[in-house]
Amino acid sequence: MKLISWNVNGLRACVKKGFLDFFHEIDADIFCIQETKLQEGQIQLELDGYYQYWNYAVKKGYSGTAVFTKVEPISVRYGVGVEESEDEGRILTLEFAEFFLVNVYTPNSQRDLARLGYRLQWEDRIRKYLQELDEQKPVILCGDLNVAHKEIDLRNAKTNIGNSGFTDEEREKMTMLLQSGFIDSFRYFYPEKEGAYTWWSYMNKVRERNIGWRIDYFIVSQSLTNRLKNAEIYADIMGSDHCPVMLEIC
Repeated sequence: MKLISWNVNGLRACVKKGFLDFFHEIDADIFCIQETKLQEGQIQLELDGYYQYWNYAVKKGYSGTAVFTKVEPISVRYGVGVEESEDEGRILTLEFAEFFLVNVYTPNSQRDLARLGYRLQWEDRIRKYLQELDEQKPVILCGDLNVAHKEIDLRNAKTNIGNSGFTDEEREKMTMLLQSGFIDSFRYFYPEKEGAYTWWSYMNKVRERNIGWRIDYFIVSQSLTNRLKNAEIYADIMGSDHCPVMLEIC
């Protein structure tokens, strides 16, 4: 089974830049997107063979998540009961026979860290939620988690210490999640691979020089370890400031 996750940073714009070409070429069983930036009725995607599930933000042109899946889920849950995150359409959970899929767009703590406190509370709630799901069946968490976990996960680690997405607090929350029974699937396969990034600033020539961050993940329950087949980052796929990431399981 092949799963894709991609922060499209505005789906309507991404569609104009080749989203559907990649979607059909990759032929994923489950395709998750974040930061759709649209409301119901603002786009119609003809995706033959896929069920579509959308979680829209109340605020127009902001946030939002969606999942397109060839297999109809047993159940679908929008959010986790946290009022503010519900309004922002940041979480979609699909239950399948053998696992839960949780598609997440984690809130950014903002450049001045004004939202860091909220972000840390979010991390604790999400970790608790994932642990509760994991008690029922294995979990696959994917999405833009807005944190580079280790220094290897961004190009200029030293100069970014303490910045949004690379604060000690955010990184520690990722460590706590992994220590609570989960695996960073990309690092499972490539523990020492450098230059593997999923997001680049729109500043001039930054992406061409691969000055990036790895902030998009597939995090899986440890119980799925023997089912992991491959993980990839499609850094050459354009259309957003993020690129797609892939997980393959058997």
